[in-house]
Amino acid sequence: MKKSITINTSSAASFKNHASFCIGTGRMGLALQEEYQKQLSYVQSGARFSHIRGHGLFSDDMAIYHNFTNKDGEETESYCFTYLDRVMDSYLEKGLKPFLELGFMPKNMASGTQTVFYWQGNVTPPKDDEKWIRLVKTTLTHLIDRYGEEEAVTWPIEVWNEPNLPVFWENADKAKYLHLYEITAKAVKEVNPRFTVGGPAICGGEGSQQWISDFLTYVRDHRLPLDFVTRHAYMGQTPERNGRYLYHTMCDVSYTYNEMKESRRIIDSFPEFRGMDMHITEFNTSYNPFCPIHDTNYNAANIAGLLSVLGDVARSYSYWTFGDVFEEMGVPARPFHGGFGLIANGLIPKPTYWTFVFFNNLKGDCVYKDENAVIMREKNGSYQGVIWNIQSKHENALETEINLPITGEYALVTKTVDEESANPLKVWHDMGEKQSLTREETETLRLAGQPLVQSRRVSSTFTIQAKPNAVIHFALSPVKMETEKGYDYHWYEKG
Repeated sequence: MKKSITINTSSAASFKNHASFCIGTGRMGLALQEEYQKQLSYVQSGARFSHIRGHGLFSDDMAIYHNFTNKDGEETESYCFTYLDRVMDSYLEKGLKPFLELGFMPKNMASGTQTVFYWQGNVTPPKDDEKWIRLVKTTLTHLIDRYGEEEAVTWPIEVWNEPNLPVFWENADKAKYLHLYEITAKAVKEVNPRFTVGGPAICGGEGSQQWISDFLTYVRDHRLPLDFVTRHAYMGQTPERNGRYLYHTMCDVSYTYNEMKESRRIIDSFPEFRGMDMHITEFNTSYNPFCPIHDTNYNAANIAGLLSVLGDVARSYSYWTFGDVFEEMGVPARPFHGGFGLIANGLIPKPTYWTFVFFNNLKGDCVYKDENAVIMREKNGSYQGVIWNIQSKHENALETEINLPITGEYALVTKTVDEESANPLKVWHDMGEKQSLTREETETLRLAGQPLVQSRRVSSTFTIQAKPNAVIHFALSPVKMETEKGYDYHWYEKG
């Protein structure tokens, strides 16, 4: 495939880049693990996200809620914030603000026994509304006391996770969720009206858009607090299972974008909520943590396509998740297993990590955008951009000719992530798909996960070739030689 892009001095394109706003994580309690913290530091060193969101804030492994009954049958409630403080401190030290998801239900507060995941998060409503309200208020008050009001109120608050799915909310009972939202949102604002709160955090599927409409109707009619609307986005379709692994076809970028666009339309159809922020608090290709697509260059290219368009309809879109320290369906036994993370266990960067590094570090004004490219112009006259080539069948390379309104000689530096240059999954496969790696093998895979960096001198017209499922960052800047007297780069060619 060949295409030509021509940029002139007046070129402009719409590109709202919110890729760095938020990143997902497994449950909060995983942040107490050393490998988790190493992976998060790695991600932040290159991609530099500003918020982080995960499950299990109130689950029992965080040990926040306790109740005791004495010999006289009197119940006493108490709260422990030891682990919460450790987790929040670790996030802030890495430049991350929490995007707080309120859930799941503490066992001793739950009205039922239904749980989800290997780690058994309780997904039933509270048996006593007042206890839940006290838990929310006490926790938020503690966060204000520890981190200061000016900091804490900048942390968005989301009520629950995917209540439209019966696995995450008992019977997917909409009426009970709307009631939970009502008492929770009011409690949040009673602690401090400057806190922002939202929902309903639904996932896709039949009836999901109706959930958003019904949620907004309820909030409007009951005059409830609402500062933003949340939902999730996954591309996986027609699932087929083989052992513990899930395989499925993927809907394309435009299909996913249009689904999110419809949610945006529903929100804007309410005069009271028109223009309100929509946060996509989870998105990825597959919704399963044992789906091999997540480790591939194909995944990286698809995510590049989504990052180029989701900002048109959403204030943020949080990739699920930053790392493979993750236990929803059990502890991963192999370095590559189709985990959600940008980083494989062993601190091995996957191709999709670089997609976020490339997008999160884009600077300047957008002068061009299409289904394969975003190009930016900086104030100093330099250019940079990202080119990607989504190819499920590995059929065609993409050759892009770029014509820029520049004169003189420029340095073109490209960083290429494709199936030949940054594909640790292939190297692991060629090694025999080993379950346990030596230190030397782990280091080899880390090196195999690095982009190919190349450079050349160009003028106003140049070509970039993207192989199937490549994601390429390019930077173009004028050459200003600062050679020291006596230094000769070509000395060895003179014989």
